[in-house]
Amino acid sequence: MENEAGALSRVAGLFSARGYNIESLNVAPTEDETLSRMTIVTRGSDEVIEQIIKQLNKLVDVVKVVDLSEGRHIEREMMLVKVKAEGSWREEMKRMADIFRGRIIDVSDSTYTIELTGNVSKLDAFLEAIDPSAILETVRTGASGIGRDDRILRV
Repeated sequence: MENEAGALSRVAGLFSARGYNIESLNVAPTEDETLSRMTIVTRGSDEVIEQIIKQLNKLVDVVKVVDLSEGRHIEREMMLVKVKAEGSWREEMKRMADIFRGRIIDVSDSTYTIELTGNVSKLDAFLEAIDPSAILETVRTGASGIGRDDRILRV
């Protein structure tokens, strides 16, 4: 999409006006400073997804729409989790971070902040694996995706 003020608002407005839900939304500039890449995660039947793609293609700010799920792709999300790290929690949280290949990026007397990157199911599995009462705060970026192999988004 064009890297211009209001472009994100128009895309979000399209979803809102038609009653479609956005499960996650990730937007960032690309190697071309005039363009941003937007990754939207949504759910619907094949017909609904086709309709969403058609509507997105009608927006002036949208340069190209690609459904990554139609081919081989890599999808990742980043999560920051602040957890209790006092007493017996301290070693347990370090062990769980290691098991899930997370990194402890901030330490205080009573907390750890753990950074994890992976697909949605890995991040969900981490949250399910630790005691819910240990979780103090969670922030997730939403998915970003890119085609595998020689599959490249070209405009």
